[in-house]
Amino acid sequence: MEPFEAREGGQREHADGDENRFDEQDPGTTTAERQPSRPGRDGADKQDDQKKSEDDKKSNEDRKKEQDTERKRRRRRPFVIGGGVLAALLLVGGGLWWWLATRGTENTDDAYTDGTSVTIAPKVAGYVVELLVTDNTRLRAGDLILRIDPRDFIASRDQSQAQVEVAQAQLANAQANLDLARETFPARLRQAEAQREQAQAQQQKAQADLKRQRTVDPRGTTQADIDAAVAAARVASATTGQQVANVAINRPVPLNINLAQTQVKQAEASLSQARAQLEAAELNLSYTEMRAPGNGWVTRRNVYLGNYLTAGQSLFSLVSPNVWVTANFKENQLDRMRPGQPVRIKVDAYPHLKLQGHVDSIQMGSGSRFSAFPAENATGNFIKIVQRVPVKVVIDSGMDPNLPLPLGLSVVPTVQVGP
Repeated sequence: MEPFEAREGGQREHADGDENRFDEQDPGTTTAERQPSRPGRDGADKQDDQKKSEDDKKSNEDRKKEQDTERKRRRRRPFVIGGGVLAALLLVGGGLWWWLATRGTENTDDAYTDGTSVTIAPKVAGYVVELLVTDNTRLRAGDLILRIDPRDFIASRDQSQAQVEVAQAQLANAQANLDLARETFPARLRQAEAQREQAQAQQQKAQADLKRQRTVDPRGTTQADIDAAVAAARVASATTGQQVANVAINRPVPLNINLAQTQVKQAEASLSQARAQLEAAELNLSYTEMRAPGNGWVTRRNVYLGNYLTAGQSLFSLVSPNVWVTANFKENQLDRMRPGQPVRIKVDAYPHLKLQGHVDSIQMGSGSRFSAFPAENATGNFIKIVQRVPVKVVIDSGMDPNLPLPLGLSVVPTVQVGP
């Protein structure tokens, strides 16, 4: 073993000496190129040398990449710093612009569109025989909505018309009687007075005849003539009394004429009543055709063809196109808010709409004050809560006629309260 090891060692020393010689001769050659071939290990040594060479190349490439990365990083460093400075300037400038733009404004997201909603109901009862609207139909003032069966109302109108004609005839009769009374009653009074005077004259003649019969010589008259004179005097006295009574009966001419006038007024009142009944019948007949009271859209329809309707029954709501904004601002936002200030309105449903308006009025009380159960702050423990006050904002411009605003849409109004 030792000779072999010594020999091997001698070979190694020889190889090393050869390497030294090769290094002296060609310093640019690699170790693998300078090493002499050795039996049994040349292939492994070449592979090791190749691997080592590849590792060296990779190390060199890694160093170059690191150097390139470092150089790129150094080049980008001014841009990064400049970008940071620019971003900071933009942030500060944006904050300053936002502060300048919003320092004189107040806004809230607790706002919604509001408007007038009218409940449509029939005034008469009956079956629906024609329906001309459906859900969300747009109506104009005077448009026909539906028709109720009119036959019962036509019959009632005809009956009222007949009553009017009867009352007109009664009035004509009473008027004729009044005219007749104005002529008849004064004439009857004059006739009664004339008959009274005639009866009084006959009574005086009878009294005179009776007096002569009693004062004449009994031999110049008979008892029969005396009895006849007494009877004639009594008849004349009775006739005079009858005519006096007749005059008393016919004397109240104004009262009799007033009675006739009262009958005329009664007939006129009957005619007015009949005409009022006719007007009511015609009005009820007109109610069988329901028409829109104004412009708007049909909402929450609850009527269909063939339904039996009762007076006052809710059929649907008519939403008016006149829309405004009810904004519930916090109480600490009202310090500089006044009616007439301009308002920018943003609608969540239609972001492209740019509405302009103005503050119309501020409600005289917070929303909680007019709630169904207002807070009782005078009892129990108190926790201060910022109250909200409804503010009415009228829309002046920016509306799209083909894009109506439904009620209850969320909006964000911004009020310009100062410079």
